[in-house]
Amino acid sequence: MIEFIQVRVQFGAQEIFRDVDLRILPNERVGVVGPNGAGKSTLFALISGELTPDAGSVAVQRGLRIGMVRQQLRPHAFEGSLLDFALQARPELEGMVKRLHEIEHALPATDPDARAPLLREHGELQSRFEHLGGYSLKSRAEAALCGLGFAPAELERSFRSFSGGWQMRAELVRVLLGDPDVLLLDEPSNYLDLPAVEWLEKTLASFQGAVLLISHDRFLLRSLCRATVEVAGGCVTRYSCGYDEYLVQREERVRIQEAAARNQQKRRDQIERFVERFRAKNTKASIVQSRIKMLDRMEEIVVPHLVSDAAYLRIADPPHSGAEVLRLEGVGHTYDGQRWVLREVDVRIMRGDKIALVGYNGMGKTTLLRILAGAIEPTEGRRVLGHLVVPGYQSQDFAETMPPSQTVYRVVKDANPDIPERHLRTMLGGFGFEGGAIDKTVDVLSGGEKIRLAFARLFARPPNLLLLDEPTTHLDIQGRQTLERALRDYAGAVVLVSHDVTFVRSVATNIIALQPPGIQRYVGGYDYYRERVGAAGAPTAPATVAAEATGGASKKALRRMRADQRRELQQKTRALKREIDALETRIQQAEAERAETLADLETGRVASYSVANQRLSALQERIDADTARWEEASLQLQQIESEPTDSTIEGDR
Repeated sequence: MIEFIQVRVQFGAQEIFRDVDLRILPNERVGVVGPNGAGKSTLFALISGELTPDAGSVAVQRGLRIGMVRQQLRPHAFEGSLLDFALQARPELEGMVKRLHEIEHALPATDPDARAPLLREHGELQSRFEHLGGYSLKSRAEAALCGLGFAPAELERSFRSFSGGWQMRAELVRVLLGDPDVLLLDEPSNYLDLPAVEWLEKTLASFQGAVLLISHDRFLLRSLCRATVEVAGGCVTRYSCGYDEYLVQREERVRIQEAAARNQQKRRDQIERFVERFRAKNTKASIVQSRIKMLDRMEEIVVPHLVSDAAYLRIADPPHSGAEVLRLEGVGHTYDGQRWVLREVDVRIMRGDKIALVGYNGMGKTTLLRILAGAIEPTEGRRVLGHLVVPGYQSQDFAETMPPSQTVYRVVKDANPDIPERHLRTMLGGFGFEGGAIDKTVDVLSGGEKIRLAFARLFARPPNLLLLDEPTTHLDIQGRQTLERALRDYAGAVVLVSHDVTFVRSVATNIIALQPPGIQRYVGGYDYYRERVGAAGAPTAPATVAAEATGGASKKALRRMRADQRRELQQKTRALKREIDALETRIQQAEAERAETLADLETGRVASYSVANQRLSALQERIDADTARWEEASLQLQQIESEPTDSTIEGDR
């Protein structure tokens, strides 16, 4: 389907690809991995035809439809609504609808004997329109947009009124709805929150074409990809296995190549010693020339080596603090005085807690983190800092808060002018800035180096409460693993926001889920949280931390609460079963009516083709909407029936 043949690409003096051979087969799921700057996006540009190789060729099957989502959205001049933007996925459908209307208007004035070709064309167009999903495109677009976190009321908002991150989500929906043969995704989870990443994983799992996924998100790589392509050091190496097996095979491959490289160097040294020893002897001239040619023909064995952007990240031990690090009491916040982002939030953070804040974008995760850090004052309630607690807050825009022209040394020195020179240089060395690296300016640093510098600045005054907003955004996989280990070993408290499922799983031992205007706490890791709320996103308990809501309840009160829960679940179960039965009846009736209308169209027993076509569209939309609701209700019923009947409200137990 796609084949690279001896491809070479060079940008100036930098060789990106060297004699690359690669083949992508139909319906494959391929993860593309490698360090930042190695050429992963260049690989996609070659496939899409945006870039031509300097040597070799890239063969793409004729007629192959390629859908591509880039890391950065290209500027759009689109003036329509968000939903209209997503519906651009299949532009050919607009032409088909236009032609169908033309035929319908022409039929009444056409001589009966000449109607046959028009009717045949109308039938063929209608069949093709249905085959391409034209009748269900709108409902699928609405479902996909809502799955990525858009509210139903926002679908008619102007596309240009959304921020760049939300526009990227709409672009992802538009490309997915286009049903391409090959889907090229370049870091698609960068602008997604955790629920949206899980929605993307489920959507891609059912995608019928080939998927090439550039990602540092190990959750997506592990769950989706069955082949792995490594881009590093000018080489592109294919592994016919998933991400975890790739790590094992790669280690074995590196070991074998290192041994081969050592043997080759040993042989090269022997030949060079022979040449030096007998170069001046006439009797050995022919043999010496033969050895020299042998050296020239000897191809260097390249040992693959991934250089991480965050190979060094040594977090110092935190200063001592009280057992209770921070407490929020009745906290609420509003930016406009009308819409409350948070309300009646009670939360307690203890020494050593590792907490992840989860929820859709716009639910208040960053607002809560900033209140915890003291960066903003809550509109109501109070924030109580524990004894000897030193917060350290790193925002999403940490790179913009460091002056581009300042040196690494000056950025950290300004954070704590009292830090001794020797201690400062030792600390910078612990974060990977040694020797002349401390004189680099911020604007020349890579994303991973900026992360390390941000942590060095943070620890210029060592905190015992770390508050981190999307700390993995600019890190490659090795960098994320380094940060995971550092945070797991860190003795202080950590509260973080991240869209990386694997990172959250590795670090967090508590989850706080935001369903504004409140929160709910789960005393367990991310998998425990997902088990409790269910894959379908079940409704959560009240807007306070449940441990505090039930902490003083008596046994009698708890029994009453359990009984109330059982009654409520029974009522929900009965209501859902009634709704499911009604939906099944509606779907059957609509399908029967649709089949009857199609039969009338085929035999010409209709008064107006236009009216009949509109009726078909309305029926299809009803079927799609009822089917989607039937699936949702069935999932909710399945989840309720799988819940233990005596489950208690989540608490600190």
